[in-house]
Amino acid sequence: MKINRTTTTLTALGLAAMMLAGCASASATGDDAKGEAEAPAEVRLGYFANVTHAPALVGLSEGLFEDALGDIDLKTEVFNAGPAAIEALSAGAIDATYIGPNPSINTFIQSGGESAHIIAGATSGGAALVVRDGIDSPEDLAGANIATPQLGNTQDVALRSWLAEEGFETSTAGGGDVTITPTENAQTLTLFQQGELDGAWLPEPWVSRLVVEAGAHVLVDEADLWKDGAFPTTVLLVRAEFAEQHPDVVEDLLEGHVASVAWLDEHADEAPTVINDALEEATGKRLSDDVLARALDNVTFTVDPHAETFAALVDNGLAAGTQKKGSIDGLFDLRALNALLAKDGGKPVSAAGLGDE
Repeated sequence: MKINRTTTTLTALGLAAMMLAGCASASATGDDAKGEAEAPAEVRLGYFANVTHAPALVGLSEGLFEDALGDIDLKTEVFNAGPAAIEALSAGAIDATYIGPNPSINTFIQSGGESAHIIAGATSGGAALVVRDGIDSPEDLAGANIATPQLGNTQDVALRSWLAEEGFETSTAGGGDVTITPTENAQTLTLFQQGELDGAWLPEPWVSRLVVEAGAHVLVDEADLWKDGAFPTTVLLVRAEFAEQHPDVVEDLLEGHVASVAWLDEHADEAPTVINDALEEATGKRLSDDVLARALDNVTFTVDPHAETFAALVDNGLAAGTQKKGSIDGLFDLRALNALLAKDGGKPVSAAGLGDE
């Protein structure tokens, strides 16, 4: 199997070209409206070059997706944040993506439940609000400028929701008691080092990079806001049309994902090197040992998407003003995951009444 890795920021022109390519690919497979389509030549998978996406990094590096997909090629796209990945998924430019829960919720609601389904969890934990010296309590944030990866992404929603609970008003257009500035993660680090940002709510390894490399400190560990510290940071989302046409291929992709999470659990000593090698390949840069060790201490890799938290996540998105009202009944399809877990004697994971399990 050939794996094509492409780091991309999708422009409207590039996205349109990918949409046309996706349409041509679907036509070439000989779609059968009455049953599963002919197997595609490739699967297009999105992920982020973050520690919270380590199951994707390991699955690629260790050939676990290759083993599971067999003769089907895997093409990958690297994104900075969830909304951009959702744009590509909705356009048919990718077939599946590792992504945060809030963009998954948004696309499901906006499409009336027709766009995509979460088929597994990937990572829990690993997100926090880090700030500069002199900010030691929520009250100190008045007038501050805080970054998030992208408007409406999971960390953006978490920050807006938390600030509202602390009595601050914010606006998706900017301004308010605390200014929230959606900023690409690498740029956030630079701006923080230059003193142009007061803090940021980020996923790992960016939390640890700001702490270790820029002198930030953690004001809010998101784990402290959830029962038992368990909250979803990354899930595996599949385009509904692709899953309907190619259920066997989706099961194979899922098999590679489950193997990746198991590998991370069973190879804790090797994992930092493998993850760092993969990050270097995706971004051209390695993390320092201190940053990577700190980041890995704050995450848990799990196939459980923690569906029980999604009702609260919906409420948070509504309160943040980044999400439309709507139902998430049917968001999860965990049947294939639980079949794989049962085969290995594992316990099933719950869809919390929000889909099939």
